[in-house]
Order: sequence, then structure tokens, then C-alpha cells
Amino acid sequence: MWKRGKDARKKLTGIEAELLARRHLKSQGLQIITNNYRCRRGEIDIICRDINSLVFIEVRCRSRTDFGSAAESVNYHKQKRLIYAAEHYLQKYPAMAQMSCRFDVICIEVDTSLPHKTPAYRVEWLTNAFSA
Repeated sequence: MWKRGKDARKKLTGIEAELLARRHLKSQGLQIITNNYRCRRGEIDIICRDINSLVFIEVRCRSRTDFGSAAESVNYHKQKRLIYAAEHYLQKYPAMAQMSCRFDVICIEVDTSLPHKTPAYRVEWLTNAFSA
């Protein structure tokens, strides 16, 4: 069933944001391992390899900054859920646990000010955004 209205646009923007983030990461030489890794207490948008590091990436998209920027939305509670999901992933795939790990955030700002035009995006990649 198709979603309509504001919620549908929000979901579509999230899907588009993750696609843009993956394209950006690939263009920077990272190898995507998986997308949307989920466990009971958390989710990681993108997991990839950067040379000898395993990178857990949260993608945040904002079209307005009334309630803070995309980077500011990765608060303490969100960080804890990401850390939990990363620990779960490393327990599930113990060979990966030998690699050094880091948490990055990709912030995507959307300019939807022009009606009936394709939105413009700005991508900002925050490496080592927080630590476990």
C-alpha cells in the first residue's frame, strides 16, 4: 500500500538520503558491506570498510533546522542505540571484530524551497563523529 501526504515524502527523502550517502561513500573508496542492519535495540543505516577499518554510519537528513541540525540529532540516546547495534553485528560476525571500528555520521541537508523542482542536496561526512 502506498503512503500519501507528508509521511510519504518524509520516507522517500530518507530512502533518497541513504542512496546519496552510499554513492558518496563509494566515490570516496569505501566498500559497502550492508545497509539497514537491524537488531532488537537498534539499527545501523550503512556498514562499510575503509581500508582496514569497519565503519558504522548513521545517515541523517534535514530539510529544516528549526529543531537542530542533522548532526545535532544524533544525540546520546541515538548513539547508545548505534553502539548496541554495532556490538550485536560484531558478535554475529566475529571475524569483523578484529578490525578497528569507528562511527561516522553523514548529514544531508535538503533544499526544497523551489516548488515543483528536484530538491538540491548538500552532503557532509563527519568521520569519527563519536566513540564507543
